[in-house]
Amino acid sequence: MEKLPQPTRSAFSLHAAAAVIQVMIVLFAVGCATQTTDTAPPLTVPEAFSNSGTQKPPDRWWTAFGSTDLNTLMNQALEDNFDLKTAWQRLKEARAIAERESSALFPELEAFAEGEVTRSETSDTEQLRLGLTAAYEVDLWGRIRSSVQAEAYRAKASLTNYQTAALSVSGEVVRTWYQLMAAQNQLRILTRQVEANQKVLRLLKDRFARGQTRSVDILRQRQLVEATREQRFSVESRIQVLKHQLSVLAGNPPRTPFQYTHTSLPELPPLPETGLPSALVRRRPDVKRAYLRLKAADRDMAAAVSTQYPRLDLTAALYSTTQGANDLFEDWARSLTANLVGPLFDAGRRSAEVDRAEAVKNQRLYTYGQTILTAFQEVEDALIREKKQTDRIKSLESQVRLAEKTYKQLRLEYVNGISDFIDVLTALTAAQQLRRDLVSAKLTRIEYRIALYRALAGGFETPVTEEKED
Repeated sequence: MEKLPQPTRSAFSLHAAAAVIQVMIVLFAVGCATQTTDTAPPLTVPEAFSNSGTQKPPDRWWTAFGSTDLNTLMNQALEDNFDLKTAWQRLKEARAIAERESSALFPELEAFAEGEVTRSETSDTEQLRLGLTAAYEVDLWGRIRSSVQAEAYRAKASLTNYQTAALSVSGEVVRTWYQLMAAQNQLRILTRQVEANQKVLRLLKDRFARGQTRSVDILRQRQLVEATREQRFSVESRIQVLKHQLSVLAGNPPRTPFQYTHTSLPELPPLPETGLPSALVRRRPDVKRAYLRLKAADRDMAAAVSTQYPRLDLTAALYSTTQGANDLFEDWARSLTANLVGPLFDAGRRSAEVDRAEAVKNQRLYTYGQTILTAFQEVEDALIREKKQTDRIKSLESQVRLAEKTYKQLRLEYVNGISDFIDVLTALTAAQQLRRDLVSAKLTRIEYRIALYRALAGGFETPVTEEKED
């Protein structure tokens, strides 16, 4: 009987190594899938908010105020604000990191060329080597894939960071805009009050010349005139500071002029539709950011679990080696190497990393829940504050009417010699202060509406995203 050829030792070793690798893969594959826990929010979402309007707020929520000048300034701020530009570059950085990590899913191919010349007393030799090498880690347990997914979630979270920054800039522009308008109104009121107080001072001087009043009444009225002037100086300073702030928010030097028409504080638009709390969770960028960070932490934990299992690396090479450049491409050599490395003892380092990743994930889970609760609170706070501020304004308007009637009555009694001037002065001071308080109260109500729009707002297109995302 003819004998079959026996395998060589090298061939037997290769087959044995391959068999060992296959057995190890099968053994470790059982129960080694990197399962992770649920990422649902740890709270019960309410069915509805306490109040709601019927008008759906626009994505660019500030347009609800109907100010063309404000819209123009806002477009400039969203395009040129340096904080927004910084946030956009952070987004680009996060996307580049995600792209860098995803490259690990593909083999790495490198070309090399080596040359060596050896000279001795008897002979000279040279050796040339040219070829390609490829290295690839087989993602047996999804470690690389989990890391790539984690960075992808972080890149998405960075987009929500930019959207949140855009919301913050838009809110600051609108709030500063109406603070400037309120300050202009305060200045107009103070100017009229200074003129009115000076008129009263002249009347007192005339009465004093006729012996109908005391000199102390004139001193008190002069003090009121100066106090009103002092407040006007403060408001004039605030107007300039607010103008500087708006210019800087628009990405310009402080004294850069912008289009602004001085008008009275506007009436509020109709109350916006608040929608469902569950829809708010899906819409708000800060809530989406917290969720995406939770998903990234979940993938980090999966990657940490995967490091406890064996790693399979493949290396391939194709090269030509010769002692002369003329014979460089005539003889080619090929090699393929597979390495399976499994951890046996690391003093608990990998297990501790899994525990750390799990703790980070739990932190992100609770942060996600708190962010949702804060979003609900901001909506409810803005609703109740605006409602009560409206009631307060009605009360202040009534107080202004009563104070002015009181002042007129006391002034008439003073002229007729029935009451003292100190009563007239007190009533005048109270009436003027209430008039200024009314403007401040109306500004506060607008700020509460701004807070409500911001609490309900989602992401919106900016000049940067419209240009860069195309």
